[in-house]
Amino acid sequence: MRDSAEADEIIKATRRWLEKVVIGLNLCPFAVTPWRQGRIHFRLSAATDTQQLAEDLIEELMALQASDPAERETTLLIHPDVLGDFLDYNDFLDVADRILAELGLEGTLQIASFHPDYQFADSAPDDTANCSNRSPYPTLHLLREASVAAAVEHLADPDLIYERNIQTLRRLGTQAWQALMDG
Repeated sequence: MRDSAEADEIIKATRRWLEKVVIGLNLCPFAVTPWRQGRIHFRLSAATDTQQLAEDLIEELMALQASDPAERETTLLIHPDVLGDFLDYNDFLDVADRILAELGLEGTLQIASFHPDYQFADSAPDDTANCSNRSPYPTLHLLREASVAAAVEHLADPDLIYERNIQTLRRLGTQAWQALMDG
């Protein structure tokens, strides 16, 4: 079990990543409004195994579903003590999707994935394009599908976000990326 100072630092690092990287580099144009309005919920999981993490995920999915979007738009479930290996984390995403289906939340909520060692299937480990999904700690991002759909409506070409992010990150380079992550 973590002491409160350590737990606070993990959440602080995740908040800093969200503000400086995700919002600061405009990797997710949908994040700025809920961030400014304080509608992003941060949950630090104490899970040390996938069963505990699955239980925390169920709890957070249900809490997000039950909450008012004006109060809680999205949730970041940070789990630093389980699934540190990216391949294990990637395998757990199938479990997360099954949980979503079993709860009857497909089409209502979705789960996006972030990990310190995130790597897209056809990329090299050191490709800065991977940084679009790299976070300080393994994190499951729980989103409302209606909010994503509404945000996409306001973009001229939402499919270009991914390509623009790759260009942004490659221009930034590895050293500047690391400086951002180091705070």
